[in-house]
Amino acid sequence: MNALAKELNAVLDTSVAGAFLSPAGRRMYFPKGIVAQSAEAGEKATRHNATVGLATSNGQPMHLSDIYNRFTPGAFKPSQIFNYAPGGGDKVLRALWKKEIIRKNPTLEGKLFSEPIVTAGLTHAISIAALLFVAPGDEVVCPDLFWDNYDLVFTDLVDGRLKLFRFFDEKGHVDTKAMKEALLSCKGDTCRLILNFPNNPTGYSPSKEAAQEIVSALKEVAATKKVLVITDDAYFGLFYEDETEKESLFAYLADADENIFVVKGDAATKEEMVWGFRIGFISYASKGFSSEVLDALSKKTLGAIRCTVSNCDRPGQTLLLDAMLNGANYESDREKTYSEMASRYQEMKRLLAPYANHPLLKPYPFNSGYFMAFDTTEHDAEALRKYLLEKYQIGAINIMGRTLRLAYCSVEKDKLADLIATLYKAVEELWGSR
Repeated sequence: MNALAKELNAVLDTSVAGAFLSPAGRRMYFPKGIVAQSAEAGEKATRHNATVGLATSNGQPMHLSDIYNRFTPGAFKPSQIFNYAPGGGDKVLRALWKKEIIRKNPTLEGKLFSEPIVTAGLTHAISIAALLFVAPGDEVVCPDLFWDNYDLVFTDLVDGRLKLFRFFDEKGHVDTKAMKEALLSCKGDTCRLILNFPNNPTGYSPSKEAAQEIVSALKEVAATKKVLVITDDAYFGLFYEDETEKESLFAYLADADENIFVVKGDAATKEEMVWGFRIGFISYASKGFSSEVLDALSKKTLGAIRCTVSNCDRPGQTLLLDAMLNGANYESDREKTYSEMASRYQEMKRLLAPYANHPLLKPYPFNSGYFMAFDTTEHDAEALRKYLLEKYQIGAINIMGRTLRLAYCSVEKDKLADLIATLYKAVEELWGSR
């Protein structure tokens, strides 16, 4: 094992984080190689900098004028578009994103957590957490209504196992009792959990009261086990009801217990409407962490980025940062998008109300995000998906054969009535006689 990895492990083993390091996580480190040496030279090599494999002329990267000319003249230097980004992402963007996290989650004010590291999208952030903290055979507790990419990341990528619990109880709230039981039944003295709010596929987020019940349950588990919690905040901020919890669970878990280690994955993807930019972030916290532990976690993360994608998209970071700092329409465009999504959500609720007691298709609770989903009541969701597509040219998503997901974010509000009416018509045609 590399000496740098051993040094980082020694620091992490003083905290709860050390208990979760996978074999790959224990081996991971950020080398003092080309990237680190180039970063140092960038600050001190004022005479000649012969470190980076980047062709330059007159201090700027050589580039294709056909690309550069697409930008408004004088808006950006070539280095802001064509240069490599730092391994952890643009430093100004990282600091700004941390301020934004605190602004959106005021409970975090004054709490110690790491500066967010830029990842190549939120999936990359979750993959890093899996690589570092999930060993082959480890169980990751997850609601039974989940984004299908979790299976690929935790099962196929790192050879872990998803351990599912019933998401909704009889009242339509998160079944915290089932979640707690699943965590306590994990083998050994550690357990791992991933939660995604607003949830994909259901579009559900807990109420303020329910969120505190989740936190209390995790603190109870932490009395006997070390707990890793990954908060997947992909659709953060898209909350449409007053009673819904508006802060990430990360804010409440950051200093909840020395046995709770929380990893936050979030992204500009949905929050800033830059889906194709693939800019995500990963952050760490625990009540027992010191700045040295956070630094060691950051270096492990930088190593994971270095050996996979090397570093993340530079032009995307530049454009996002410029919009956040200087954009004349930044706030109004965000508000317009939120208002439109909230309006579509209200329309969906109105359209679904007449079908509340329909025996063949039952909506799961939803109050946030981009989606809503139906329990297909033991009928084959894949058969319904194909029927909708082939007969009515309507696209929907089948989740594990028992759930049909609709992304109302991608259907104009005035088209939603036709979508819902046709959906229930198709259900009657397909299953009505059964």
